[in-house]
Amino acid sequence: MRTRSLAEAAKGERRRDPAGVWGFRGARLCSLPSGAGCRPAGWPAPPPGKMALHFQSLAELEVLCTHLYIGTDLTQRIEAEKALLELIDSPECLSKCQLLLEQGTTSYAQLLAATCLSKLVSRVSPLPVEQRMDIRNYILNYVASQPKLAPFVIQALIQVIAKITKLGWFEVQKDQFVFREIIADVKKFLQGTVEHCIIGVIILSELTQEMNLVDYSRPSAKHRKIATSFRDTSLKDVLVLACSLLKEVFAKPLNLQDQCQQNLVMQVLKLVLNCLNFDFIGSSADESADDLCTVQIPTTWRTSKKKLWYEGSST
Repeated sequence: MRTRSLAEAAKGERRRDPAGVWGFRGARLCSLPSGAGCRPAGWPAPPPGKMALHFQSLAELEVLCTHLYIGTDLTQRIEAEKALLELIDSPECLSKCQLLLEQGTTSYAQLLAATCLSKLVSRVSPLPVEQRMDIRNYILNYVASQPKLAPFVIQALIQVIAKITKLGWFEVQKDQFVFREIIADVKKFLQGTVEHCIIGVIILSELTQEMNLVDYSRPSAKHRKIATSFRDTSLKDVLVLACSLLKEVFAKPLNLQDQCQQNLVMQVLKLVLNCLNFDFIGSSADESADDLCTVQIPTTWRTSKKKLWYEGSST
């Protein structure tokens, strides 16, 4: 049975498809018919002939990537940036992102898709919940099935997941917070290869950083509400998991000549740092605060901090 594509996600079509290899519902990759388009709910149809003039083929999209990311001609780069904005506003956006991810021949093609998705899910008027869930699950399965992607591509795609999770933190379906299952999803990565474990750690690290990031284009009260909820419901679990991973890594002979092992250690340490750098008391918006460099461990953590640091498990 064919699983749901990004284009179908944009149409809001619901399917009862089996989970992908990694168990992310509706996330397995599938090809789109040539010229298949999609228009997210609420988007107006473009004027006849306005869109799709620049984005008819994969080859043209990859030329856009070249001009945008590695081109040296300033005029071409400016034109590429304009074309990128057109692509994001186009009803073809999701289908073209899927085309780049599945058939692109360079890492820059995948990066362009990630950039478009990031801007799409960050709009002030959000996509419907079901569409965002499908995009998130699609990306999770994509990075799980291709763990050797270029690091900057993996990071860009994971940032999309982090944005979706933060902006949908209080979204409820069937009495459940639908975007808070991300930590459970990450545990599937931690049970895989070293490359998959690294991806799982990066997901938690980017999510923690995103939750701590103040977006001044949005109400600060909403950011604080989300950050506080993440702190109270998930952050300690993330830190405990990071400490457990460190303990596990250092319990075995460590070969820092092994690039994968070295990367894993660095990513876990970065995750711990992001957890400890979290704005526990909401002072980051006040640059004059004296305690910006102080780790304000929540009171509820203090009874278990010895185990947190030395045993890597919670009480």
